[in-house]
Amino acid sequence: MLSLTADSVRMQATARSKQEALSVLCEILVADGLTTPGYLQGLKDRENQSSTYLGQGIAIPHGTPDSRSSIKKTGVRLVHFSDGVQWNDAGDVVYLAVVIAAQSDEHLQILQSLTRALNDDMAIQIQQATTAEALIEALGATKKPLRLSDALIITDSLASDVDELYLQAVQLLKKQGVISSLFLPKHTPTQLSDAVSAVILEEQQGIHQSALAMVASAKQALAVITAEKSVDRAALSQLLDTLMSQSLADAIRQKDTQSILQLLGIQNQANWPSASVVLANDHGLHARPATALAALTKHIDGEIKVAVDAGEYVSAKSLTRLLSLGAIKGQTLTFIAEPDTQAASKLDEIIDAVRSGLGESVSPVVSHDTDQTSDVSTINNSIGIKTGVQHKAINASQGLAVGGAHIIKPVRYHYPMTAQFPEAEMAKLQEAIAAVKADLQVVIKTAKNPQIAEIFAAHLALLDDDEMLMGVKEGLQEGLSAPAAWHAMIEELASAQAALANQLLAERAQDLKDIGQKVLSKLVGETQAAPPDAPYVLIKEDLLPSDVANLDPTSVAGIITAVGGASSHSAIIARALGIPALVGAGQSVLEIHGGTSVLLDGGAGWFVVEPSDEMIAECREIQAARREMMRKAALVAKEPAITTDGHRVEVAANLGNVADTANAVASGAEGVGLLRTELVFMSHTQIPDIKTQVADYAQVFEALDGKPLVVRVLDIGGDKALPYLPMAAEENPFLGLRGIRLLLAKPELLRAQLTALIVASEGRDLRIMFPMIGRIEEFFAAKAILDEVLVQYPHDQLQVGIMLEVPSAAVMAHQFAKEVDFFSIGTNDLTQYVLAIDRGHPVISKDADGLHPSILQLIHQAVTAAHREGKWVGVCGELAADPDAVPLLVGLGVDELSMSAKSIAMTKAMIREMQHSQMQALAMQALECQTAEQVRQLVKQL
Repeated sequence: MLSLTADSVRMQATARSKQEALSVLCEILVADGLTTPGYLQGLKDRENQSSTYLGQGIAIPHGTPDSRSSIKKTGVRLVHFSDGVQWNDAGDVVYLAVVIAAQSDEHLQILQSLTRALNDDMAIQIQQATTAEALIEALGATKKPLRLSDALIITDSLASDVDELYLQAVQLLKKQGVISSLFLPKHTPTQLSDAVSAVILEEQQGIHQSALAMVASAKQALAVITAEKSVDRAALSQLLDTLMSQSLADAIRQKDTQSILQLLGIQNQANWPSASVVLANDHGLHARPATALAALTKHIDGEIKVAVDAGEYVSAKSLTRLLSLGAIKGQTLTFIAEPDTQAASKLDEIIDAVRSGLGESVSPVVSHDTDQTSDVSTINNSIGIKTGVQHKAINASQGLAVGGAHIIKPVRYHYPMTAQFPEAEMAKLQEAIAAVKADLQVVIKTAKNPQIAEIFAAHLALLDDDEMLMGVKEGLQEGLSAPAAWHAMIEELASAQAALANQLLAERAQDLKDIGQKVLSKLVGETQAAPPDAPYVLIKEDLLPSDVANLDPTSVAGIITAVGGASSHSAIIARALGIPALVGAGQSVLEIHGGTSVLLDGGAGWFVVEPSDEMIAECREIQAARREMMRKAALVAKEPAITTDGHRVEVAANLGNVADTANAVASGAEGVGLLRTELVFMSHTQIPDIKTQVADYAQVFEALDGKPLVVRVLDIGGDKALPYLPMAAEENPFLGLRGIRLLLAKPELLRAQLTALIVASEGRDLRIMFPMIGRIEEFFAAKAILDEVLVQYPHDQLQVGIMLEVPSAAVMAHQFAKEVDFFSIGTNDLTQYVLAIDRGHPVISKDADGLHPSILQLIHQAVTAAHREGKWVGVCGELAADPDAVPLLVGLGVDELSMSAKSIAMTKAMIREMQHSQMQALAMQALECQTAEQVRQLVKQL
């Protein structure tokens, strides 16, 4: 069957006559491989027989039966003539030609579809359409189905009136993702029968699907119908007929659930095909396997649900629903699939995937006899964590730690959903908000870390946002209690924020949830338990921004989170504070008993619950040795890093805050190897002008006192964004308009920054590098803008290089080396792009290892090419401070390593213990390895 789709639309066609228009149409069909040029005669012959003008600015030209020999493939194209074409002697003007090449009578189906659509007055919409989607919508050619599901039906509600029925129905719709907000305008119910009334919500903002939710009590039933503009009106009409039927009214009064579902055309889940499997993952269905399961089922047509040990079913396509199950090793997962859909045929595939571990290694599930359940070898059989053995997690922040477990579980607040007096509820909420504000002001005043003060100052600003209270007020007017209205509004705002899919805005979503919890706890009078006095291991599902206030390295020995990847907010915080940490350990860690001894290695990626005395003693010996090494390294941190055989490696600092320069120099930095200017920009509320930028950069030059400064010009896009520089949403922002691509699209932004840098440097050692260079043309274009600036502001100590992070540039390093003054290798993105692994992915980010031989090969190529041309090479990614990587980078000939200030002293000390010639041999061996693990084992043999 032929169909009208946006992919088949061609906009902005022009023709001065009908004959010329037919030629244009035939050229499109020929170009798309649908016909030969001879089809044009068939189009003309058809028009000579009878006009194909339908009405309302639409014509449907097609060939005669004799012209079918010119058709190569059946197809349809929609061609929009914005200026119109006179189609007949009656003066009718065509703005849209639906040209058809059909081997049989398939065009009649299109004709019928358009004829039905012409019942609406759409001429103006057709004429003024500017996009393919607008045309398709105007034609009404795609009808969206009406969702009917037993998940949206309640037949035993205890609601006492229609308002409570409405609230329950809307909550059902939101829970199932049909709507995004509980605050939809409530219409007056229409009585359809003596037992059923209905509310129809049409084309409201926040409606994602057309669906029916029905809630029935002992006295009455209310149907709430959401209807998008493109809903299948025939199906909607049929549904309304059913709702008005006496049969449905009788079934509701008799509480006959099966008959209700049958009359509505809904299949009972009890009759759905099902299959079960025992979960064998050691850490249960935590973030990594749950993500893999959601990804497997998400694109399967038809509903798939899963329950744990015969519990409540949830959608297997929703990651949050899967994690909410808390499934652990040994429990049974039962899947059900919607009959007569693709889902039913995929059950075996899903079962096999779960049995295979969903991307994780699995071990046999051993059943325990009842008399063995008290064995001390396990903490609790129900959580699947054994004592005294190593459990793997994602390494987030290096270091060893041991301490008693302090578990902070997600709070489950209990409160009434409804309330009768909105004014009283608003007063309660305002009182709670005022109390939270007072707490925040104390934290801000007493915060020792300015970054902590900034976080909570932002929280104060959010609580002052009138829009938040307006959203809650609507919920209160609908009969929600203060906690219910507040929680619903926070969840709605946070979900919308997180959906923008970039790291900066995702953290804003965490801020919203953070303040939401604070206010909610005040409303319900619940408080968190105080942390232990002795050093402890913090175990939490994830870290919220407010957790930063409590992360004192003198009291928090280590961190383990149930979710998150190596680049998650939790990992970043832990690394910044120097606290050993693991992330993505799975939901089962939240069931460890408080106070239980936990040992973790944030570098190797493992933890042990109830470690032996020998393990703890060994850990403390290693900790003491490391502290002594760090103390000694700090004493000579400002000395150069020279190997035992006289090879010098420059060690510099990565900076994101100009105020941190002096501390970096004091820590032993021989310069700044990476100034992330996007973070400097983020400290301002609007794009800083040249004068403001000069003041920022001058602070760095003054603190460096002649040491070199490598500046990466503004690098935004992908996982970084500026609040005051909005960017269009992209399907894959990491491969989109980011880095140099964005700057070349906004050349004035680049020109202003280059001017500010050169002016601020006052002739001192300045090294400018351009990010995200993938093609040499991009470098030439950026260099041309710099050359224009240099005409007005000459500079004789300027070097110009590129951030080597795109595989194409690394492969072409021999060409780039002829044009640039240096390379600075960004191993984070280079690894991500070479291995095709999103480094923030909760499941596979652990495999994004910069010591993979493919990365080392590219570094080797870059260094060889640069040195051949007399240029230098630096590494400024996470690899520069990785103890396993430093010997290899030195052996490969990298001239500069740039890292966080806290890593400088130890890295320098490590280099001073090396023999350069030995590292060169080691590096050559590493290039012959097959895996990153082999490389790391090779280094450990030193």
